Amino acid sequence: QVQLQESGPGLVKPSQTLSLNCVVSGGSITTSYYSWTWIRQPPGKGLEWMGAITFDGTTYYNTSLNSRAFISRDTSKDQFSLQLSSVTPEDTAVYYCAAGVGDTSEYWGQGTQVTVSS
Repeated sequence: QVQLQESGPGLVKPSQTLSLNCVVSGGSITTSYYSWTWIRQPPGKGLEWMGAITFDGTTYYNTSLNSRAFISRDTSKDQFSLQLSSVTPEDTAVYYCAAGVGDTSEYWGQGTQVTVSS
C-alpha cells in the first residue's frame, strides 16, 4: 500500500518560491508505469492538476501555471518535490501529492495548507 506525506512551509510571501516535498512509503517512485502528481484545491474551488513526474523521470505540467512549476525527484529517498515560483495570493490552496498507474491518482496524501500572504 503506497502512502504519501506532504510537507511544506504553510505560509509564503508573495513573489517568493513555494517548495513542497512528498515522501513516499510502501513503494518506489521508480515503479514502472507509476506517475507522481501534484494537485491543489484553492478555497471554494475544485481540484487543479498541477503536474506530474513519471517513473522514468519525465515531467508534465499544467500550462495554466505559465512555467512557474518545477517537479523533481530524489530516487534514493523515494521523494518528489514541487517548486512554484512567483507565488501570489491566488496560489493559496491545499496542496496534495498523489500517485497511480498512468494518469490515475489512486493514492493521495492528506494535503498541506499553503497560504500566500505578506
